[in-house]
Amino acid sequence: MSYIPALPRNAVAPAVGASLDAVQKKLGVLPNMFRTFAHTPVALNAYLQLAEVAASGRFDAKQRELIALAVGDRNGCDYCLAAHGAIGRMVGLAPGEIAAARAASATRAGDAAVLALAQRIVDARGHVPTAELDAFKAAGFDDAAILEVLVNVVLNIYTNYTNHLARTDIDFPAAPAAHAA
Repeated sequence: MSYIPALPRNAVAPAVGASLDAVQKKLGVLPNMFRTFAHTPVALNAYLQLAEVAASGRFDAKQRELIALAVGDRNGCDYCLAAHGAIGRMVGLAPGEIAAARAASATRAGDAAVLALAQRIVDARGHVPTAELDAFKAAGFDDAAILEVLVNVVLNIYTNYTNHLARTDIDFPAAPAAHAA
């Protein structure tokens, strides 16, 4: 049961309601996480604005979902793993790609480098060793890409932690349990 409840659509302020309507139009559903953010326009708009900015960057929808899965797995966010598994399928990720991303792995070298950096940012709390940043650049990326990976990581930490605090009820098909290494 949630600690911070997902608000019914008819219980939110008109400005928040318009944002929720836009989310529902885009996704076809109105997930509980957004209805939880709806307690305050600050929380909802922080997510929506950062997500919009992240979507305008160099990483496409598939790559952003791969990052979300890697970060969600690292942070143990069952809600985000379920949501991004479903959204990942919507943007064309195969089940094997979704499972691999949770372990910060990918078949494409560029995606693998992005996921490795995303995971290290989480694990090292941003204190990623220079040698690892250099390895990311050697994989064909630049300083701007490092910062864009960070933006995507931060966006997903925000949702992970929101769902941890709120204990958001999962309204997507549950993600499979992670396989023991």
